Amino acid sequence: MMTALDSPPLGLILADIVRSHRPRSEAGSIPAGIPHLASPPFDRFGIAVATTSGDVFSAGDADLPFSIQSISKVFTLAMALGADDPGTLWSRVLREPSGTSFNSLVQLEVEHGIPRNPFINSGALVVTDHLTERFPDAAGHVLQFLRDQAGPHGGRQGPFIDEAAAKSELANSSRNLALAHFLKDFGNLHRPAEAVVENYVRQCSIMMSCVEVAKAGLFLARGGRGTNGTVLSRSEAKRIGSIMLTCGMYDAAGEFAYRVGLPGKSGVGGGILVVVPGECSICVWSPRLDSKGNSLAGTAALADLSDRTGWSVF
Repeated sequence: MMTALDSPPLGLILADIVRSHRPRSEAGSIPAGIPHLASPPFDRFGIAVATTSGDVFSAGDADLPFSIQSISKVFTLAMALGADDPGTLWSRVLREPSGTSFNSLVQLEVEHGIPRNPFINSGALVVTDHLTERFPDAAGHVLQFLRDQAGPHGGRQGPFIDEAAAKSELANSSRNLALAHFLKDFGNLHRPAEAVVENYVRQCSIMMSCVEVAKAGLFLARGGRGTNGTVLSRSEAKRIGSIMLTCGMYDAAGEFAYRVGLPGKSGVGGGILVVVPGECSICVWSPRLDSKGNSLAGTAALADLSDRTGWSVF
């Protein structure tokens, strides 16, 4: 396995990856139903690596904020597990790949209101509900956590919630509301469905740069140790990594494990967070998506980076 100190330097590798993978055409798609995600130009591309030794390497548009969307699910899961007895949450959500759409109503009904994993929408709603029982403003609490982990960078204000985008996304959240009402009907949602969905949408509307996401996710590469102390036990950090590997890339988790070989979590905003245990965390962003909802250029870039560095859990 290569480290940041090996030749060629990581900074040069990242710069070359940007040159190689920055989109040159409008290939891929943008998500339907979330209008503000159509705003970034198709050729935006950024990548950042935060190492466990404290270095940060970046290239391209790594300092531009983007909507993290489902990447937020990693952080809400970590906070929920860190704030309570993990067994309480795992009695409400499973840890298996779904094999169906990330917002499937059919699977949730067939399986009596127990979501397959915390990274599909129904599972994320259960995690948000679990978190709101302790922190009523769960989205605000997640935002503060991300600010604490990411720290100051480049004079920017740091992570923030795009409230206008959240309002727009909430107006298009009929399916998430349906999932929440299904969960409520099965007794697996404790707070009002509307309040849970609002918190969920606001956490998905957090804006961060690649550098900030990479730094915020570093606690997973450090065995649960964050910027200001322990976020999770080493055991729980390892287990979040395992769920990222098997469930983090919508219906393409197997393909991503084959091509990249690392735990990852994507969002339809075009970002992907990847963890190299013991070494670093990585964030890549490019807004155009493949047919599974993952960043087209981002996935290709991570496969290239993994090949060049030897970073893999296999």
